[in-house]
Amino acid sequence: MSLFSDLKILYHLALHPVRGSDHGERMENFYAGQADAYDEFRKRLLQGREELYRSIDVPTGGVWVDLGGGTGANMEFIADRIPQLRKAYVVDLSPSLLQVASARFSQLGWDHVEPIAADATQWQPPERQVDVVTFSYSLTMIPDWFGAIDNALRMLKPGGILAAVDFYVSRKYASFPGAARHGWFTRTFWPAWFAMDNVFLSGDHLPYLLSRTELLRLHEHRAKVPYIPLIRVPYYQFVGRKLSD
Repeated sequence: MSLFSDLKILYHLALHPVRGSDHGERMENFYAGQADAYDEFRKRLLQGREELYRSIDVPTGGVWVDLGGGTGANMEFIADRIPQLRKAYVVDLSPSLLQVASARFSQLGWDHVEPIAADATQWQPPERQVDVVTFSYSLTMIPDWFGAIDNALRMLKPGGILAAVDFYVSRKYASFPGAARHGWFTRTFWPAWFAMDNVFLSGDHLPYLLSRTELLRLHEHRAKVPYIPLIRVPYYQFVGRKLSD
């Protein structure tokens, strides 16, 4: 990736004012100027996605929904298993990102993978119940992330898989056994830094996910951030199973 492309992304991350009267307009305003270079920069910023997606069993004839899926790049992590799905949906509020997704799916010949312009807290699939719902670095960008998780659970079949990977910070005191504990600097610096781009790190994601599902896998890590030396941002990988209704 060129330095010019990096500088373009960094401008939108750090300097470009985000405008809009609602969340959808703000999302499009933020992403419209960087959609063409989005994926390459995020490969270095958004860690743990491929590992998480490839760890999920893809049901033959099943339906997969990626909420806040942007350019559809996440689906390439399971490209070898996409043909066995009956349907997949990539749901996002940004038309600019979904245009990239549409071109990607067309090039790959994935006629059964559909980009959907919709709100992750409200949209429901025509199939009514699905097998897998994923969030990849999207919960931190959804103001009503509680609502997004609740909506994901509404569309999941009993026993269906809910998975998420995202930035976060821990609560000051451990909220579940074995939970990572982050120091004051981590809990203060990263939320302030990401909030400039309307990305809101939370200590409540994991406790809420754990309260609503049967835990299958949870890993807490730290990752490098391009052009920020020495310190690393925490992120988690979560896989849970929907409890029986």
